[in-house]
Amino acid sequence: MTAPPTPASSAPSPAEAILWTDPQRAEGFRAWLQGIAAAHHLLPDTVRLASADASFRRYFRVDTTIPAAPTRIVMDAPPDKENSEPFVQVARLMAEAGVTAPQVLEWDRPNGFLLLDDLGRQTMLDVIDPARPDASRPLYDQAIDALIRWQLASRPGVLPPYDRALLERELALFPEWYIGRHRGVAIEGKLKERLERSFKLIVESNLASPSVYVHRDFMPRNLMVGGGASLGVLDFQDAVYGPITYDIASLMRDAFLSWDEEFVLDVTVRYWQAARKAGLPVDEDFGAFYRAVEWMGLQRHLKVAGIFARLTLRDGKPRYLADTPRFIAYIRSTASRYMELTPLVRVIDEVEGSTAVTGFAYGRV
Repeated sequence: MTAPPTPASSAPSPAEAILWTDPQRAEGFRAWLQGIAAAHHLLPDTVRLASADASFRRYFRVDTTIPAAPTRIVMDAPPDKENSEPFVQVARLMAEAGVTAPQVLEWDRPNGFLLLDDLGRQTMLDVIDPARPDASRPLYDQAIDALIRWQLASRPGVLPPYDRALLERELALFPEWYIGRHRGVAIEGKLKERLERSFKLIVESNLASPSVYVHRDFMPRNLMVGGGASLGVLDFQDAVYGPITYDIASLMRDAFLSWDEEFVLDVTVRYWQAARKAGLPVDEDFGAFYRAVEWMGLQRHLKVAGIFARLTLRDGKPRYLADTPRFIAYIRSTASRYMELTPLVRVIDEVEGSTAVTGFAYGRV
């Protein structure tokens, strides 16, 4: 990547020091930011990189002259690679649901630049101490509260459906990218048949769950701690209408954090009780609900292992693949608890070259 040219007579400002692959886009960004600066009390020369994610989006932070809101966030989402419309739509839905999420202050739709309010720098993941689960319960209670609010706002026909086609496309990422391309194992014969049989069972189980709004990445890394009673929620642009089990599975079976069985069960019970009290359509029997959560977790783990392999092999982001052992451990330990998923266990054993159970074991329900 190369930075856009700067005048020889002046040192580059923070905005100019940000790397751009397209000088025209860089110039368009500066012109847009200058154009909205007065209305939002922005200081364009203070723009600096805040973060980048697994997509093509980047986030910048810019200072303001407003004491109550000293910084704002700018999203750079190239329209040929990222559609910003779902982000804007879901941000509005979250606000309507009473969930703390970034407010869209400006949107340059043709160029994919957005000005957002800033929910801070500290995520729930930053402040959690994995060695002290009791100290983390208040944060998980706040996360449950935000999730219940989001799900209570659900209406069919608003968000894309998390239907059979999407579930199957997600699962297909695992054999293609993790098994085939990353591990170099051919998808054929008994291995292919076992995968197909297991995937069919997983899809049928997940389709049986009632549908609500689904964040799809509801985990501590995307929950912001601002010191108030509510956690801020980020990275929601892929939200869909689908299984009520998905987001609680995502929260407790994280890509970057692991808890023991007791804590996972405790928080899941807390969510289930709160959901029942709120009138959400969770199963009246916790054992049945927990089984559905585990099977939904399998869907997510298989998908994410495939995505992390793709990020490494296709997109040149190897840091994600380092977390896949956690997902493989989740997949094997969960599948091992259900006889009908024995074919999936055998696939994992063959691909990983091991029959030892690693990771975490939860009681059969």
